[in-house]
Amino acid sequence: MDENYEVIVVGGGFAGVAAARELGRKGVRVLLIDKNPYHQFQPLLYQVATVQLGVSEVARSLRDIFRGQPNVRVLVAEVTGVDTAAKRVTTSDGRTYEGRFLVLASGAEANFFNTPGAEEGTYPLYSVEDAVGLGSSFSNILEEADRVDDTSELHFVVIGGGPTGVETAGAMAETVKYVLPGYFSQRLASRCRVHLVDMLPNVLPPFSDKSKEYARRRLSGMGVQLHLGVPVKEITPETVVLNDGTEIPANLVVWAGGLKAGPVVAGSGLPQGRGGRIDVNDDLTAPGVEGVYVLGDAANMTDDKGNKLPQLGSCALQAGGWAAKNILADIEGRPREPFHYSDKGYMAMVGRGAAVAEVGPGPNRKVLAGPLAFLAWLGVHVFLLSGSLQKVRALATWPSDYISHRRSFVVLSRPDKPRA
Repeated sequence: MDENYEVIVVGGGFAGVAAARELGRKGVRVLLIDKNPYHQFQPLLYQVATVQLGVSEVARSLRDIFRGQPNVRVLVAEVTGVDTAAKRVTTSDGRTYEGRFLVLASGAEANFFNTPGAEEGTYPLYSVEDAVGLGSSFSNILEEADRVDDTSELHFVVIGGGPTGVETAGAMAETVKYVLPGYFSQRLASRCRVHLVDMLPNVLPPFSDKSKEYARRRLSGMGVQLHLGVPVKEITPETVVLNDGTEIPANLVVWAGGLKAGPVVAGSGLPQGRGGRIDVNDDLTAPGVEGVYVLGDAANMTDDKGNKLPQLGSCALQAGGWAAKNILADIEGRPREPFHYSDKGYMAMVGRGAAVAEVGPGPNRKVLAGPLAFLAWLGVHVFLLSGSLQKVRALATWPSDYISHRRSFVVLSRPDKPRA
């Protein structure tokens, strides 16, 4: 055994960081392990991929976050093994770490649902690396097309009609409509087509009918071609094939079709439920084992009333803080409390000056659409960004993008990533 800690937290996302910060404030000795040295703000990764924001706006050093908490140690390593009974984890270098409590907040990865060609030929959008790879390919395709003087069309296909898919398709369509004519030419912009595909008949499944219809009309108005109500059958190097035989030409394919728990959860020995996630108890503990908490995208969570909770950043953030409080209760011999989720609603950006927002709990949500929802979306996302520098950079970048359509088109290259 290399080191012992009171609490080991696996994952530096919303839930893991929130749990470690709360425990650190109370003087608990915590080990936070993540394979990346940074915390990433996943709701804005699509803006990195479409070059609206830079990496520095959505990623913040974990060591900076915990700089003032010396009892929280950040370890950059990949967890390859978990022993939930012993509250022990093993990293790829063979070292082991044991705690009195274990928090699994290791996030998720793309769920391709065994779709042929999807894993090899599409770009998921769940990490900074994913966003940079997608942005590089998107930019490189445009540069290559600009060098070739022909009239062939360029097709960008987004699979998945949830918030990530809608926001990505909308951002790509706005790039084509407003940015490409100034940076390249109107001729190149006229050759580009953006498609959104989903097996369900409507976009934004969790939202109200009013929000769905607004998003559909807005996307269509920006030129996004919608293919709804038909599942994807196969991804080939040149096309997206649907179950009804439709073949959509594809120069680049984005996979926003779903997520599943990552390999840490799969190898934990805990029983997995929907999406490969752990069906946790109402106090966020794993069933059948003491001292283990599972949070965020690694868990299927319910609130104190038994309602299933969404896979949202705000939910993960609250769960991290609540798990920390329950761990403190365990340490002090007090009873744990069921997770009480403060439901603030849903939001999705549909383009410049356009968004949908359903604010408030349950059936009493107030539905907003258009500029007011757009401003609300901006405000909420600035508030949720980690770190004052990230907030300032986003606030400085967005006006330039949304008003003048100025973008750097500077992204890191990923020549090793296959392109659909």
